[in-house]
Amino acid sequence: MTKTRKHETKQRLIDAGWVMLLEHGYHALGIQALLDATNTPKGSFYHHFKDKEDFALQVVDEYMGAVHAGLQACLGDQGMPPLTRIRNFFEATLESYQSEGYLGCLLGGLGQELSAASDVFRAKISWCFAEIGRQISVCLQEA
Repeated sequence: MTKTRKHETKQRLIDAGWVMLLEHGYHALGIQALLDATNTPKGSFYHHFKDKEDFALQVVDEYMGAVHAGLQACLGDQGMPPLTRIRNFFEATLESYQSEGYLGCLLGGLGQELSAASDVFRAKISWCFAEIGRQISVCLQEA
């Protein structure tokens, strides 16, 4: 299997897992259901991820990459006043939810489901929310 194909398999699993985690949550996400939905052999899953927790953490990383890109696109536009940049971020987020079909907040859902059960998830979700808040706070301080 080529490096590109391996990356495509991993990305396909992450993309499908993102939706399945939003729709069903962590505990209801079955690895076999994910494999069936993506037509992926079980060995390929374990080639890319140590276990279900590692998989979900990598989905969170992907989610945060998208959030960070949205924050940077709006908050990083130094040609706009700070409050306009913040408003643009929330308006772009709303537009994205409306066009893509809002399924919920991955961080909020996983945080509620796993924070009491997993120190790793609690720390990861806490860091994610803090990072979002930090970036908005920097922009607010400019105002």
